[in-house]
Amino acid sequence: MKAFIKDIAYYLPEQVLTNEQIAAEFPEWSAEKVANKVGITERHISAPNETATDMAFQAAERLFAQGINRKTIDFVLLCTQSGDYFLPSSACLLQDRLGLSTHCGALDFNLGCSGYEYGLAIAKGLILSGTAKNILLLTAETYTKYIHPKDKGNRTIFGDGASASLISTEGFAEIGEVVVGTDGSGADNLIVRSLGARHKGLLNDLRMDEDEGIVSGDYLYMHGGNVFNFTADVVPPMVNELLQKSGVAQDDVDLWIFHQANKYMINYLRKLLDIDKEKFYLYMEHVGNTVSSTIPIAMVEARREGKLHGNVLLAGFGVGLSWGGVMLKIK
Repeated sequence: MKAFIKDIAYYLPEQVLTNEQIAAEFPEWSAEKVANKVGITERHISAPNETATDMAFQAAERLFAQGINRKTIDFVLLCTQSGDYFLPSSACLLQDRLGLSTHCGALDFNLGCSGYEYGLAIAKGLILSGTAKNILLLTAETYTKYIHPKDKGNRTIFGDGASASLISTEGFAEIGEVVVGTDGSGADNLIVRSLGARHKGLLNDLRMDEDEGIVSGDYLYMHGGNVFNFTADVVPPMVNELLQKSGVAQDDVDLWIFHQANKYMINYLRKLLDIDKEKFYLYMEHVGNTVSSTIPIAMVEARREGKLHGNVLLAGFGVGLSWGGVMLKIK
């Protein structure tokens, strides 16, 4: 028994935030400066009443419109850190809203930028164990709702979006070897502290750091330097381990798709790993960093451009701190 990606679709909210709009709020930054620094010119922002569950629903409906039969779905996996409620699981809400069978399993898993790779690993395990045959893997995130309006750094990077993939016993991309890792000692480097069980209410602790950046437990906090160093430390060994496990030489990888964090970071990784620029796929300019959806969105676009073929290496890294890599073999 093998596990495959059969099809992928994605959804982006209607509202768009451009670099020009950001520059109008922060005159010390120009639209060109933002684009040159992070490689993003615009990003999509979820509507005030639009949740990650709403976006996952839209992505799933687009997948079904591409010819996927919803009646065959026997498990739903939703990767999100922006669930509708503390309980129940948003995947349960989607089972009903999407009109899926009540014999369908459904669960959320809370993960960020490595979430798609973890989801592929879980889905593969469900198929190989015989638990399920057709898994709807959803990723959806609304990080922009957790960013302070004055946090110009994170506002330039993150956008909202969702993806839907069917993982099945047949498809266009065989899910090969998987490598995952976690270092929870770095959790404080990318975190929202309030409104969980540890701090049920707002902390009301807003302050400015030495670089005039926003720091608050009530909003998304990212220590960019530490996250960058973490990424540089863990991604090369992960890639090398994945290549070794897969029995694939680096030169035999036909396409590399890394988490689309920002242009500077992933180009640094490309140079660090000595990856051919022509085989290194970027798709973030008009969507931004959509967290767990960056890689599936990039896969859709790479497939549309005819670049998704042969050995494709996926690599995600971020909140947790966590990382994950998957080798795909494309028919």
